Amino acid sequence: MSDLFKEKAQEWDVNEMVRDLSSSIGSAILNHITFNESMQVMDFGAGTGLISAHVVPLVNMVTAVDTSQAMLDQLSAKAELAGKVETRCCNILDKPIDKKFDVIMSAMAMHHVDDTVKMVKSFADHLKPGAKVALADLDKEDGSFHPPEAEGVFHSGFERKAFQQILENNGFKDVKFVTALTVNKPEKSYPVFLAVATKH
Repeated sequence: MSDLFKEKAQEWDVNEMVRDLSSSIGSAILNHITFNESMQVMDFGAGTGLISAHVVPLVNMVTAVDTSQAMLDQLSAKAELAGKVETRCCNILDKPIDKKFDVIMSAMAMHHVDDTVKMVKSFADHLKPGAKVALADLDKEDGSFHPPEAEGVFHSGFERKAFQQILENNGFKDVKFVTALTVNKPEKSYPVFLAVATKH
């Protein structure tokens, strides 16, 4: 499993767009999910833990899942996350974690996963009944958000209706979308959604 983010990990947290995305998505998740101190939460595509940091004070434990060990190493080095975040460098679509969660959250990671249906099924399999997902990613765009040389980008965002259908077909109900923020680049703007849903 090659680490596509190895080079980016060192500078990730100082990237202004990354910080803006994490701040807005983290706030949107807190606005739409009620956390409590008994909860087990998965942060899917956790990176350096910028989203985990929003919920760590409110829950029992965050399991940070990513395929980039370099990104997780940056997370592990953060004193404020010590003891409250466990890291797993793995692909849960191929190797499920032997643990059930109360919430699975994700920020800007889903477009890096080729098989969206398999991913959503994996989320459902990792959740307790009645548990929730809070999933943020780009609305469908023309492919210009990422530079042409970007590796590991399988989707140019997602159509909300189509993504809702995938969620409903694979064990989720009460799907709701909000716009977490809009990324404004010189050439155009890119809305980012947060989808919240409950497992049957």
